[in-house]
Amino acid sequence: MGSSKRRAADNSRGGSSTDHLPTLHQRLKHALSLGTTRVSDDKERKWKCTDLEIQKHVVRSLAAFLDSSSGHASTHRLLKDSLADIVEALVWILHCKSEAIVGMAVNVVVKLVSSNSSMMQLYLTDLINPLSSLLCSNNLEVATSCATALNMVLSNLSVKREKQVWEIVKEAKTLIQIIRIIREFPGVTQPIENFQEMVSLLYTILWQWPPSRYFVWKDTILIKVLEDSHIKSHLSTKVAVLKLCSALALCNKVAKELLGNGETILTMMVSCMDVSEPLAVRIEGFRLAQHLVADEQRCIKMTSLCSGPLIKAIIGGMRVWRLGSGKGVNDLVSLLDEACRLALITRWPGEHHNHFWEQGIDKVLLDLLLENFDKQASEHTLTPQARISIAQQGLDTNFLIALRPYIWEIFGWLAVHCRKDFRPSTDRTELYIDMLITCACLSFVEAICKGCQISENDDTSRSESSSRAVLVMMHSSSTYIASKVRLILSGVLEIKGNECLKRLLYLLDYGSSANNFGSANIPKTVVELVCLICYSGLPEYQKNVTRGDGIRTLVTSIRRCLSNGVCTSRRSFALHFYHNVFYERTCCWMTAEEWEGKDALLFYSLWGLAELVQHSSDTDHSHIKSNLIKTVQEVLDNVSAPGPRWLAANILSYFGVYGFPNKHDKGFGRALEDKEHTDLQLLFANGESVSVHKIILAVQCPSLLPPEQFPRSAKTTDNFLVKDVPRKCCPMLRKEVRFSARVDQQALLKLLDYVYFGYVEAGEDLARKLKTLAKSCNMQPLYLMLCRKIPQWGTPIPSSDFTDALGPLGFQFACLSLSLFA
Repeated sequence: MGSSKRRAADNSRGGSSTDHLPTLHQRLKHALSLGTTRVSDDKERKWKCTDLEIQKHVVRSLAAFLDSSSGHASTHRLLKDSLADIVEALVWILHCKSEAIVGMAVNVVVKLVSSNSSMMQLYLTDLINPLSSLLCSNNLEVATSCATALNMVLSNLSVKREKQVWEIVKEAKTLIQIIRIIREFPGVTQPIENFQEMVSLLYTILWQWPPSRYFVWKDTILIKVLEDSHIKSHLSTKVAVLKLCSALALCNKVAKELLGNGETILTMMVSCMDVSEPLAVRIEGFRLAQHLVADEQRCIKMTSLCSGPLIKAIIGGMRVWRLGSGKGVNDLVSLLDEACRLALITRWPGEHHNHFWEQGIDKVLLDLLLENFDKQASEHTLTPQARISIAQQGLDTNFLIALRPYIWEIFGWLAVHCRKDFRPSTDRTELYIDMLITCACLSFVEAICKGCQISENDDTSRSESSSRAVLVMMHSSSTYIASKVRLILSGVLEIKGNECLKRLLYLLDYGSSANNFGSANIPKTVVELVCLICYSGLPEYQKNVTRGDGIRTLVTSIRRCLSNGVCTSRRSFALHFYHNVFYERTCCWMTAEEWEGKDALLFYSLWGLAELVQHSSDTDHSHIKSNLIKTVQEVLDNVSAPGPRWLAANILSYFGVYGFPNKHDKGFGRALEDKEHTDLQLLFANGESVSVHKIILAVQCPSLLPPEQFPRSAKTTDNFLVKDVPRKCCPMLRKEVRFSARVDQQALLKLLDYVYFGYVEAGEDLARKLKTLAKSCNMQPLYLMLCRKIPQWGTPIPSSDFTDALGPLGFQFACLSLSLFA
């Protein structure tokens, strides 16, 4: 008390608390020395003191020093000098558990760790055991402070020490104690602060240590307490419980079970995202939803249960800027960010896309892009040129610029998964979509004009995301969107389109040279490739695009990607899409490979090559034809991702090869030559025949089999038997199938080559006949390649799944020897 008065007096005379730091430090050192004893005959000294007054003296001296030293540079040197002794003394005092001093000691630990986290790294582990042992203190104030201190200790750990600390946490039974305390909460009278601190501490453990998650989830009593407390409690408790559920959902197994019996959790989550809830609760609700829909299968599950309410909540979160005047800007931006992240579920197809359009996603995205569009639209006649002018002015204001990558990502995915017959439902909706496309096209041009000088900041995401949005819109399954973006882009490029293209070709050629090819330039090169592909989709620029060494440049780029062994995924530079610590903390989760694969440069180089080959003549690539085909074949031999493989197959189709030839996988070609195990004759009108295997046709091309070859209730699909076939033996009724003279024999034999080998070679005349037959047989992948169409985003590679055919459902084919598959 006296020292406080003297400090205040000094300050009133112009003195500073910094002047007292050396004195306070000396007092602290003196207090510590009172409890230091020599261990046995060693020279080492340990802090061991059972004298309560000395313990109090140490804690008070340390508290006074920390209170006075906050924010002063000299603190570091003085504290470092005594830190080992300070921690040793605190550990001893905490272990003594004296009610008269332990509360003060815990509070000092909180101050020490919070203000000196980096300096404390070496000593944090020493505090875990004594703090854990005090969690069950009968003194609720001590227990709560202890949970706060332990939470702070665990939160400030460096990643490299997490494994060591997990062993300490297990040995101290910290997790078990926390669970017991939370489970007992409904039956005892204790402050809500105690419950919140325990839940917060449990969240920290779940976030940092995956082995804890399923253990906690399986405690049904604990989960029930959390659900009940969320319903009954106030703001802080809701936030704590939502964070805890988010940490549990980091485990894929837990997330699936949450969704499997998740009506309670989903109802709670959606209600927390509602506009009526405080911003802090809504933010955590959105984060929980993001964790639950982290892959396509979980997204399908969640949207099947609550698609309408979920999308309504997302749209409400994205509208918060318009409705949130007078509220904290940072909180509004945080909520917007989380809502936009959750809106990225548009990258997966499903019914939720319809809900987004119904909820006015076009207007919502435009409001986040252009601040006062509705007002400007009412004051101007919106000719195409006026729209470009308004869009450019709006973009130049940099309104909510950090959200632009999300806007382009969301709009791009909506375009990717649109129905072919999609059209805006109203004139106003058409205007909003046109303005969004116009803004994307202007951003596309800006990326080229800047020379795509991508640096390690938000420019990367903005340039990449807007250019990519234009690209995927040009290839949208929606005829309306694909034609509209081409029309608008042509208008935007009307003045300086050729100038931009010339610059773009120069930058690509420069970037692909041996001296400039490297990981540092890859994001820049990817943006340039995306822009080049977009140019290729505009007829007025195609001749200039294919002229020169564009094809050679892209073939060289692909060869380097295949040979250097270093993949630069989109994840590394599209930070708006992937940069989330969530991905670094998940467990029990095997992420499916992205359709475009792990190498963004390879993917877009292939797409660019496919476009150039499509729009070029034979003379444009005759000089590198053999090298081009060899390079593309290497992609099919060595790359597993569907996107690059489809693009490689598309390129080969211009050279008479249709399918997926692979030197490592010859398909069922060996079986076609094996006459001994065939069980069906295909007879042509001229009397010739070919021997085949019913099981292979049933899986690869069931249309070639007569209906009676399947059980009565069986249905056929593109590639396999439907699973509702009854498990009974079905006699093989026929040994041969006769075709009429209308079936072209050559085309059918080529079709069988594709069925058995996975690809076929054919000249133009035969390819036309084969295309007709492939369409009749509903062989969509082959038909797509014969049409030389770049597939829709996400189209899977055709596979041969014999699971049903060789199991009970395919019992009618049981006579086939498994030697075919050796």
